[in-house]
Amino acid sequence: MDVLILASESCDPATEIICAPENVIELFEFTEPLFSIGPFDFTRTVVLTFLAMFIVLALLFMGFRKTRVVPTKFGVAMESVVSFVRDDVAKGTIGPDGSKYSPYLLSIFMFILVANLFELTPGINFPLTSRMAIPLMLAVVTWLIFVIVGFAKNGLHYVLDIAWPKSVPLALRWLVGLIELVSVFVLRPITLAVRLFANLVAGHLMLTLLLGSGWIFFAAVGDIGVRSVIGLPWFAFGLLIFVFEFVVAVLQAYIFTLLSAVYIQTSVHPEH
Repeated sequence: MDVLILASESCDPATEIICAPENVIELFEFTEPLFSIGPFDFTRTVVLTFLAMFIVLALLFMGFRKTRVVPTKFGVAMESVVSFVRDDVAKGTIGPDGSKYSPYLLSIFMFILVANLFELTPGINFPLTSRMAIPLMLAVVTWLIFVIVGFAKNGLHYVLDIAWPKSVPLALRWLVGLIELVSVFVLRPITLAVRLFANLVAGHLMLTLLLGSGWIFFAAVGDIGVRSVIGLPWFAFGLLIFVFEFVVAVLQAYIFTLLSAVYIQTSVHPEH
């Protein structure tokens, strides 16, 4: 079999199955604009971001545009999503005050869910949240909300109670306080973003490698003959991972939303 993976400077996409870039970072960057409007360049990531936003708006509009005595199946599905985020995530985690944060939590849940499912969408096959800028931006917004709420609800005691936790033995307060300060004001947005980013990147790479490897063996049947059946288990395993990634896409959207609610709750009710 001829070499299938070549460096980008010597790769001919018309004849080679896989072209490896000079720098692996290129696999996660889409800097070439698809089109431009005046001074604004629209890359693939920007277009998909707007697409995800419009899909979320369309789903909510179609689900609640008319008040029906007997809602449609789609309306019931959308009501279930809204009720789940409002009652189970927002109010269930934050408490009675959670209803005022449910619009934000619903927005990030649906946006992340749609962005994650782009990985499994034919013609797109790219999870938007595998670009670190997207989950980091969402994590920073969550961080700003719970920090602002913390100061608004508790004033300077918000920081003092974190830096000097009275429930901890006196000898350990300085250490625990330092750890909590770093955790709340530095690590929370980073870990929130990295958790989502890493899971989607890992799943995307697994799908690409398994399905790509299987296809390479199938395409080389003329050169390697019966040995091309080696690609069958790879391709079959890739299809199983495809189903698994659907679960991961939903689960990661839920985890990000739930942790956002938990962080807001620690600002609304710091005594807990």
